[in-house]
Amino acid sequence: MNAPGGEEADVAQGSRGPLTTVLTANAISITGNSLTLIGVPWFALDTTGSPGKAGLVAFCAALPVLLSTLAGGPLIDRLGRRRVSIASDLVCGLALAAIPLLHRFGVLEFWMLCALMAVTGLCHAPGEMARHVLVPDLAQRAGIALPRVASLYDAVARGARMAGAVLAGLLVAFMGADTVLFLDAATFGLSALLVAAGLRGVPSAEPMRDGPRLSPARYRADLREGYAFLFRSRLLLGIMVMVMVTNGLNQSWSSVLLPVHARAELDGPAAQGLLVAVFGGCALAGALLYGAVGERFPRRAVFAAGFLVGGAPPYLVAAFTDTTAPLLVTMAAAGFGVGVLNPILTTVMYEQVPDALRSRVMGASTAGVLLTTPLGGLAAGFLVERVGLTATLLGIGALYFVATLAPVVFPAWRGMDVTVSTGIPGGGRTITGPTGSRPTAAGPTAAGPTGSKPTTAA
Repeated sequence: MNAPGGEEADVAQGSRGPLTTVLTANAISITGNSLTLIGVPWFALDTTGSPGKAGLVAFCAALPVLLSTLAGGPLIDRLGRRRVSIASDLVCGLALAAIPLLHRFGVLEFWMLCALMAVTGLCHAPGEMARHVLVPDLAQRAGIALPRVASLYDAVARGARMAGAVLAGLLVAFMGADTVLFLDAATFGLSALLVAAGLRGVPSAEPMRDGPRLSPARYRADLREGYAFLFRSRLLLGIMVMVMVTNGLNQSWSSVLLPVHARAELDGPAAQGLLVAVFGGCALAGALLYGAVGERFPRRAVFAAGFLVGGAPPYLVAAFTDTTAPLLVTMAAAGFGVGVLNPILTTVMYEQVPDALRSRVMGASTAGVLLTTPLGGLAAGFLVERVGLTATLLGIGALYFVATLAPVVFPAWRGMDVTVSTGIPGGGRTITGPTGSRPTAAGPTAAGPTGSKPTTAA
């Protein structure tokens, strides 16, 4: 993509400012995401008293994410990644602020809550994609090796998620869920201001100038190009299917199972905040460790081990304990395992997908992995009310374990250990091994059982 004439000089090669801007904006918005991750389920439970309705809110928030990622990729480059990011944050912030305002005036109906969460879901994903696809270009400008930037990007997200979870648990416990939503709205506004100021003049953040004019035929062609790239290899398809399943299960945990378990068996929102914070802290440690030494080990083996440790165990332990300590230890181990996943996925995506296609491929990939997310909370709420919390935890934990066996069972996953030269510093080297394409990490993002809640983070 080309910037308007003269703006390229505003951002010098070797500058780390734009990369710092994106990392900081993500840290702020992901902190807000953790606030909503805890605040919205508790708000729904407090105002309705129904796990089923809490699951329905999660469904209404997640379904528009899927719709926007299915069709939004080609528009991001045309409109400009910086503009899309700013607009996304502003709309999401206004929608979130409206929820507690309407509630305090006594006019908030349940359908309004669902509608406002649907707005955040529809608008948040394009903004998140717009920032994520900038990272390789910003890494090159900063002169930092791509695997290290990928690990740093995930580590910042993990740290923000940890801090936000602690803050959210305390705020919900002592000040109420509506206060959490006000703060979350403020984080979107601050993220928008940072991107508006810090990415001005970055050519790759500006609208595409040198391509053909966007028309219905051109849009359909761009959309097909992204999906064709995505489905080109068995490995890419396998990763998308696996993360599609686990994302749906993660959503069931974050939006229904963990809040209901904390409310019924533990110490309420403070305990939930502590569990998510410990998970996030250990995931941060895992991401940083992978950034330091991860390239010395086969990606497939590390990825498989991380998913096996970080996936099913929290569900199974929660089914058999009514105290915080055993689940806290399990969440710590799970967080460490999950911490290595996103740096691997991010690195292989950036190695494989050229910048000109990145928004389209990421949109297609994100749509694929989010297919089950709208159903995660809805199904969990229904199951808890029909068969009980323990049976639901055991069933979902067993399904999670089966899903995470894929890298061990299917030979196509051996292609994860092949790197490709990209021209980005540290962005890949050729090694001996089977050939195969790799996935877009911005789509198949593995969050683990805290649930990355792809509905409110910008």
